Amino acid sequence: MRVSDFDFDLPPRFIAQHPAEPRDSARLLAIGHQHFQDLSIAGLPGLLRPGDVLVVNDTRVIPVRLAGHKQTAGNGPGPRIHVTMLKSIAPGTWQAFARPAKKLDPGDSISFAPGFTADVAAKGDGGAVSLAFGLSDPELMTMLDTHGVMPLPPYIKREEGGDPEDQYHYQTLFADIPGAVAAPTAGLHFTPGLLQSVEAAGATIERLTLHVGAGTFLPVKVDDTDNHQMHAEWGQISAATADAVNAAHAESRRVIAVGTTALRLLEAAADDARVVRPFAGETDIFITPGYRFKIVDALLTNFHLPCSTLFMLVSAFSGLDRMKAAYEHAKAADYRFYSYGDACWLEQEAGTGEARTGTKQEARTQ
Repeated sequence: MRVSDFDFDLPPRFIAQHPAEPRDSARLLAIGHQHFQDLSIAGLPGLLRPGDVLVVNDTRVIPVRLAGHKQTAGNGPGPRIHVTMLKSIAPGTWQAFARPAKKLDPGDSISFAPGFTADVAAKGDGGAVSLAFGLSDPELMTMLDTHGVMPLPPYIKREEGGDPEDQYHYQTLFADIPGAVAAPTAGLHFTPGLLQSVEAAGATIERLTLHVGAGTFLPVKVDDTDNHQMHAEWGQISAATADAVNAAHAESRRVIAVGTTALRLLEAAADDARVVRPFAGETDIFITPGYRFKIVDALLTNFHLPCSTLFMLVSAFSGLDRMKAAYEHAKAADYRFYSYGDACWLEQEAGTGEARTGTKQEARTQ
């Protein structure tokens, strides 16, 4: 499909800069097959049925944005360097994006704080670098917790040092397994009270882990979706979660993904018989209209940006025309978009065809 098919007008004022307080006071647009219903997140339990299985992503966001100085042989610090760590490639070594990367060469060192430095192990194109911190993974996590800033998307504006409140706001209630460099934002709406109400409605909660990568923010730069290279992310589904999801389907109960990250991993782990297998590895599944969903019956997700892979996914799930109409309704009603914005409830529209994946998708089960 043409990427331009997924374009729509979204003035910057609709992109939320701060979350709703409390979290479950955010708004919820229920996008039905025939009508739209304006609710709040606190009304989510009213959309549930006894026996529903909600699948959440328990990844934990790491504060991976750093600011430091290139070390020089002379007196005083060298040029100011900003780093966003992207992905662990070896113990203590990460792929990262640096700016200005032109100031760096392999062998250079960057000092972020006393006792916290990184060597430039390699340099790629477009600001990409590999950084060796010379620390064990636990030591590095401790340093990042002390000196790092939460990796908010570029559409949320902050001063260089970040906002300390984002350390809490940009982490879900379910956050447990460190590894993400972006939040699974549909989960940000949950509070202990909402969770109790969901369970009182007869639904159960199951967990999986997908470490959301910075690629979730990357624009689609091609004209045709067939030419887009999806970023790969590491995920894991336990045997217990797979069994719970498969039992729900066998008993005609709904599987509801809390967020596009949960949806993508469930679909990546499913076989042609619509059975979820335990999974551990990378997935680069890319879902566009025409995909036949195997596992997920309903989706809770935030509002996404024009021409993004996430808007393509929700258009595959509920239909492009219906999603464009829903987003126009949301703008007219002053809903807030993206990571800190409001949410919508989607029901599946049957599709045809298959997801397009790369080689990283093959045979990644435990």
